[in-house]
Amino acid sequence: MVPCGAVLWRRLLRKRWVLGVVFGLSLVYFITSTFKQEERMVRDRNLLQVQEHEQPILWKVKFSAGNSSQLSNQCRNSVQGKLLITDELGYICERKDVLLNGCCDVQVPSTRLFSCESCLPNGCCSVYEYCVSCCLQPSKQHLLERFLNRAAVAFQNLFMAVEDHFELCLAKCRTSSQSVQHENTYRDPIAKYCYGEYPPELLPV
Repeated sequence: MVPCGAVLWRRLLRKRWVLGVVFGLSLVYFITSTFKQEERMVRDRNLLQVQEHEQPILWKVKFSAGNSSQLSNQCRNSVQGKLLITDELGYICERKDVLLNGCCDVQVPSTRLFSCESCLPNGCCSVYEYCVSCCLQPSKQHLLERFLNRAAVAFQNLFMAVEDHFELCLAKCRTSSQSVQHENTYRDPIAKYCYGEYPPELLPV
């Protein structure tokens, strides 16, 4: 024997107005959920933008004049160069002239500060270490800020990992997709390390 409740429920479902109410409630629920999801996405996106603006690049650390030869002050440097090294103060020197603290020996005549040797006016250089040294010039800060403000999302994510001017120049001068065309050819096969705002001009095909 079928329970009375089940019979009544079946009869109700056969009526069109009941189906209309069920459909209407489902539609309202769907629309409400969609709007809430969109609001959540907009809120999260705005929060990320605010966080990005609240955490600007920490520009170059200030050092006292002439302290690069003191062992109590450590320097980060570009590390990988076989012949040349650039330290975070902007000095470029031969690898053999790097002190135990990681800084270039400023007493050596060949050591240069903020050297742009091998660099073109567009900010592209043929030697990585000169690119970093030139990029570390205090006058380049505004150029780098403009680049970060206009960078595509992919580049923003890449450069958000840097914490100061030195790390930004290390990352910016590394060869990236900005330096190549067709994914396997340098835009400029000689000056391929760029700190500039724009990539080199594309070579004719």
